[in-house]
Amino acid sequence: MKDYAEYVTDFNKYVEKLFKIASCVNDVDKLETEEEKVDFITAYRNLIRVMNRLNTFTEFSFDHIDIGEQEFEDYKSKYLDLYDEVKSKTTKEKVSILNDLDFEVELLKRDDINVTYIMLLLKELDPNSESYAKDKEFILKLLDGSEELRSKRELIEKFLEENLPLIPEEQDVEVEFDFYLKREKEEAIEKFMVEENLYEDRLKETIGEYDFSRKLDRDMVKSTFMEKLGLKERRVKIEIVANTIKDLVDRFTWY
Repeated sequence: MKDYAEYVTDFNKYVEKLFKIASCVNDVDKLETEEEKVDFITAYRNLIRVMNRLNTFTEFSFDHIDIGEQEFEDYKSKYLDLYDEVKSKTTKEKVSILNDLDFEVELLKRDDINVTYIMLLLKELDPNSESYAKDKEFILKLLDGSEELRSKRELIEKFLEENLPLIPEEQDVEVEFDFYLKREKEEAIEKFMVEENLYEDRLKETIGEYDFSRKLDRDMVKSTFMEKLGLKERRVKIEIVANTIKDLVDRFTWY
């Protein structure tokens, strides 16, 4: 470990490099070439590495560095957007230099922001309070900045917009949220099944198996197909169905 002041100096040097690439958060969306995106990813990844060192010092404060806490989180959200973009690409798409980048998302994991913490915040929300809009925005920004919870953002946002304001005070928010999750999951599976022309019972069995073991058997995935496909079409569809099953389980797992 170096001295605290040295880490602050290192961090601010990386901030300067980041700002040269994207002087504000919205500039990240304007990066057109893959080389520009690589430069941004590399610059922000260096910030993450040093930030994890800074956080070990009790004297650490954002007042000592050249980027605000919210601004740092906003850049993190853009960083994770690029990670999602790379992760979601299928094998049929062209080879990208971004595929070879290690985003080191494990460095972004935060033990204090988890499902339990988010649920606690939801239970404390009061749709009739003056601070409701600000509190709601705070929760959504937390989800944007968490690699583990980003996939759940849309679910939470819909719950806050359409469900929470209608829940009577005497009702348990956690119980209502559980009912909401079950409805949304059933609707998502039904839509997926129709779009991809899959057997309902086999699809649900495959989803259940992945939910339990976190492993996907290609033969089980293929067994969900109602139509016969050629080798190339089948390979592409296996990947699409497998990725969607993983996404469904990750999005609707709240324990």
